[in-house]
Amino acid sequence: MKIIVTGGAGFIGSNFIHYMMKKHPEYAIVNVDALTYAGNPHNLRAVEKLDGYRFVQADIADRKALEPVFAAESIDAVINFAAESHVDRSIVQPDIFVRTNVLGTQTLLDLTKQYGVGKFVQVSTDEVYGTLGAAGLFTEATPLAPNSPYSASKAGADLLVRAYYETYGMNVNITRCSNNYGPYQFPEKLIPLMIQNALDDKPLPVYGDGLHVRDWLYVEDHCRAIDLVLHQGAPGEIYNVGGMNERTNIEVVRRIVAELGKPESLITYVQDRLGHDRRYAIDASKIQRELGWIPMYDYESGIKSTIEWYLNHAKWLENVRTGAYRGGHS
Repeated sequence: MKIIVTGGAGFIGSNFIHYMMKKHPEYAIVNVDALTYAGNPHNLRAVEKLDGYRFVQADIADRKALEPVFAAESIDAVINFAAESHVDRSIVQPDIFVRTNVLGTQTLLDLTKQYGVGKFVQVSTDEVYGTLGAAGLFTEATPLAPNSPYSASKAGADLLVRAYYETYGMNVNITRCSNNYGPYQFPEKLIPLMIQNALDDKPLPVYGDGLHVRDWLYVEDHCRAIDLVLHQGAPGEIYNVGGMNERTNIEVVRRIVAELGKPESLITYVQDRLGHDRRYAIDASKIQRELGWIPMYDYESGIKSTIEWYLNHAKWLENVRTGAYRGGHS
């Protein structure tokens, strides 16, 4: 199988490529990434010399740059991880999110249709559903009600994917995941940011009262789910992927502080984010029932493994912080 993976130099995309090259060494993967600030070519040092791996630097909204990739060889599937994903940035620059997440997805869909690619998997987010109260779970039938420019752009992309299935009969799937964590995550996100700041004895900024709830999913479990959807997902279906590990933000931060032996006095409450969703929680029973997926990591083992990874990869973290990995894909 030959697969185009977009956004493969990012957090989830690079973890997925590592996972697939190990599980399916006979597969060929073309990694298409624009290498924006969160795309780190060093994430893929372990696979870049493998015969089945190829990198193409391109923006998914740039049809002229993408078309040769589709035209050069017979592609069996496209998995779209490429996205602007940080909510805070979307509040300041929503136009960038619309261009990449909406127009970029439409460009990929159009080329997938034009070149007869057999499968398109859109990697989305639980944030398209909006927010929950104290009870309840997001299911695949939950209406879309995004509350940030980021989540609105992802919801728009999801609707385009659905439209290409309904209009053109394309074989598509959409996955919607809860909050991922694990190796290679860019340190603007909660867990790596808190680890980095705690190691440097810097303040740990927590939005509002710290009681916003997220369902935490270890990234390798997410990769396993996408692999199953790629091979077994029924055409047109949506699959929620959740870790079933609800924690408040302040619980997560306190756990990191305790693991690193740092004082809780580093925790600093800051003004809440605009439109900050109070709670997300995923019902993943459909993918469990239909595809047999179950998470292998509970929160306790996952967070410990994640902290250990960052402690053991201090050079990676420093390179990300200073931008030392810039200069292209080696």
